[in-house]
Amino acid sequence: MTAEYRIAEDRLGGEPTLVVSAPDDSARVVLALRGATLLSWQVRHGAAGRLKELTDGYREEEELLSQDGVRAGLMAPFTNRVADGRYRYDGHDHDLLPGRLGDRTIYHGLVRETPFDLVHTTTTTDSARLLLHTTSIRPDRYPGYPFALDVEVEFTVTATELTIQIRATNVGDTTAPFAAGWHPYFTLSRPIDDLLLHIPAHTLIRTDASLIPLTGDAALLALDDCPGMDFRAPKRLGDAVIDACYADLTPGPGGRIETALTDPATGEELRVWQDRGYMHVFTGDTLARDRRASIALEPVETMTNAFNRPEHAAALALEPGRRREFGFGVAHAAPAT
Repeated sequence: MTAEYRIAEDRLGGEPTLVVSAPDDSARVVLALRGATLLSWQVRHGAAGRLKELTDGYREEEELLSQDGVRAGLMAPFTNRVADGRYRYDGHDHDLLPGRLGDRTIYHGLVRETPFDLVHTTTTTDSARLLLHTTSIRPDRYPGYPFALDVEVEFTVTATELTIQIRATNVGDTTAPFAAGWHPYFTLSRPIDDLLLHIPAHTLIRTDASLIPLTGDAALLALDDCPGMDFRAPKRLGDAVIDACYADLTPGPGGRIETALTDPATGEELRVWQDRGYMHVFTGDTLARDRRASIALEPVETMTNAFNRPEHAAALALEPGRRREFGFGVAHAAPAT
């Protein structure tokens, strides 16, 4: 009988994890149940090569619990920041940081620290599929978000690709604001300064000093007017410091939007894809560990502070009984031989 993908339980310190392995050990993925967080994605180089790490995830339980850098965090029900931790929705004011004075920065949603349960797996000779689910998003559970959501995350692992579908169902009786995204860090085992980046975007989102987008159309800057941030043609990152969102993304021939990270010395490439939305890029200059050793390429449904932007109201609205899905992933192309 032909061997299939394997799924095993493990732990990162005291945190439960799942280890997915290809039949020939050519690929390996480790997921933490906390936040349905990708900890590691490795692929083999060549028929007899060793596994190579392609992500820069949490390495220890303490890192996962601290959430420093939000390494591979799934972002929902909001992505990136909400200005001052406050927003107004359906005629009601909400405070995500009640009683907090001073620094009121809140970012990257709620589910990244939420426990998930593994509810279903499917393994074949070519892939493994894992479905994780949480019912933790409930009224009065999280300050400032009085809505009821069931969230599930489906991972599909193959020899060269990792696919993620995040789905939210509104199980409450009021319309909820919801958007999703992913915050992974990628590495090709070289300093990011040496790598080429290609983003098929035509617009850069302008922000204030707190990284909150400017109001209205003032937030939209054509990349023709900002050549230093223009990666429509593959360009070496060099010493560029980036923490920015790109908009007006152009789909490729297959309909998927793809952002590419390439090692020009070998031709090895990662292609981060998404079915819609925006691409946020962060060069990791403020990380507590290994600054600029990896780059965050973040597919997101909406721009930062969408909860406070009227033009995003329709995209955010998740009505009672309705479900919405956001799909994204990453594919690996081996170095040229």
